[in-house]
Amino acid sequence: MNTNPSGKDYVGSDELYAAVQQTMRLCAEMNTGYHTEAEVRDFLRQITGSEVDDTVRVFPPLNINYGQTTRFGRDSFVNFGCTFLALGGITIEEGAFIGPHCVLATEYHPEEPARRHSLLTAPITIGRNAWLGADVKVLAGVTIGENAIVAAGSVVTKDVPPNMVVAGSPARIIRPIK
Repeated sequence: MNTNPSGKDYVGSDELYAAVQQTMRLCAEMNTGYHTEAEVRDFLRQITGSEVDDTVRVFPPLNINYGQTTRFGRDSFVNFGCTFLALGGITIEEGAFIGPHCVLATEYHPEEPARRHSLLTAPITIGRNAWLGADVKVLAGVTIGENAIVAAGSVVTKDVPPNMVVAGSPARIIRPIK
């Protein structure tokens, strides 16, 4: 693995694929049938290999490809049908809301065809009390600032300042929070 300015450069390994398969197996189990909130949090603890506070709420299905780099803050909420490509690291801070069908993608491929089979990563942070509307896409390396709101259907390619409303594709600042 080589460090690049935006994160890490990965080339597939058996160890990485095994970890991804384990995470996908746990997600499949969590996403099948009905599970209580406590059971879902237990799955999240196994998926992330870290503590998940009892105030965290996740409505399955949730798909994560690499759980060890995903963190859920107190009182955070993730709605139905979200996908986290998390190899680069995803932090969901305290009180953050993530709407249904959102995609957080910390991974991307180089533009250069000769290197396209490698995988580049950069972390995503969803700030304290931020809110992502339905069907938002957040790309690698983006930080959503504290209290910010991302309008439904937006594609976030750059950092969102705290206390701002953004919308569009690519997302642009609309106004400060009232």
